[in-house]
Amino acid sequence: AFLGSDAIEFFPSWETLPFERVSPAVLTMGSRMRTMWRMRQGKNAPAVIVAGTRALLQKLAPGSTTLEPIHIAVGSTLNIDALCEQLVHCGYRRETIVEHRGEFARRGAIVDIFPATDTEPVRVDMWGDEIDRLTRFTISDQRSTDDLATTLIFPARELLYVDGVKEKAATLVASEPWGREQWERLSEGQIFDGMESWLPWLTEHDELLTDHIGDDALIVMIEPRRMSDRANDLLAEEDDLARALATSWARDANVAFPRLHVNTDRLLSGDH
Repeated sequence: AFLGSDAIEFFPSWETLPFERVSPAVLTMGSRMRTMWRMRQGKNAPAVIVAGTRALLQKLAPGSTTLEPIHIAVGSTLNIDALCEQLVHCGYRRETIVEHRGEFARRGAIVDIFPATDTEPVRVDMWGDEIDRLTRFTISDQRSTDDLATTLIFPARELLYVDGVKEKAATLVASEPWGREQWERLSEGQIFDGMESWLPWLTEHDELLTDHIGDDALIVMIEPRRMSDRANDLLAEEDDLARALATSWARDANVAFPRLHVNTDRLLSGDH
């Protein structure tokens, strides 16, 4: 009400449990990546970021602090094949018709994309190597509606094949043989549901949102004691899941799994 919607970013947490073979919602992952990008925009950075305890404790994915969105603008030149490759790299699925977030389709010189953070898909109409027209279109009848001058396409996945992710997964085939199926798929660069569950094994640094907000930022915690209790419950739940799954995966239950979330004292210590 006071700052305007553009000044506020919501940094959501994943809706999925650790080790669950289901990916978080595309909108959730796209929103997190957009927030991380906007934080690097200087004067255009959000004035306020709202995040729950779970989101604050979750480790950031490799590349989430450096990856740039795909910028598409009318009148600019674009290699349509390169665009499709870039969309796949950003976790978008190629389909015959676009119906859901995180999908794209190509028909000759036209590329339809449903951006991860948008409420409607966009249509890129090429004339040779130049973007001739950029529009919104409706899912129900696939007809173009409003014209756009420019748009930003944020990743549809939070775990992307950057910063040595594939190489790290390849080394896990030998050191953690119980997860061979997942490590091999990740080392080959495949995109599959639930791939985000393996993020703790694939990140070299335990970076949090609060590591990137700047020294001059003001952190306001609503009911810190409740936040601390929630964080401890979350870590206990993750450890219980790990122990339960260790037996079915033929892994020593006494050897700790890498966690998706950091210890509570890291969040409340002020060392960020």
